Amino acid sequence: MVGRNSSGKIVQRPLSPHLQAYDMWQMSSAISIMHRITGSAWSAGTLLLVWWLVAAATGEDAFATVQWFMSSFLGLLILFGLTVAAWFHTLAGIRHLGWDAGYGYQIPTFYRTGRIVLIGTAAMTVLTWVFVLMFWG
Repeated sequence: MVGRNSSGKIVQRPLSPHLQAYDMWQMSSAISIMHRITGSAWSAGTLLLVWWLVAAATGEDAFATVQWFMSSFLGLLILFGLTVAAWFHTLAGIRHLGWDAGYGYQIPTFYRTGRIVLIGTAAMTVLTWVFVLMFWG
């Protein structure tokens, strides 16, 4: 598609938005893309929950296997990543709810809420794991 930029210069534009059209270091693009990625990760993480529940219903041996995996280095790394994904997706979703209500479209507010999502994700992930480690086992 041929179009013109703000100075009137003719430019080639994609027919639909795609990754090449976005500046990945821009707050709006980065948060939007990460919101989608964390939503997918969070959905995939429910498979671990299903595995755990099925193992609990199956018997002691199956449950012990799941517990062993979840407490291994790889399992803990996956659970930590899912914690990050869950908090980021939740906080970015709350930000989207504000937009749906008509708030937060001013550029300073937009950037402030993006930073709040990032800082909140880090803080809530650390807080979650502090509680996990305090009360584990």
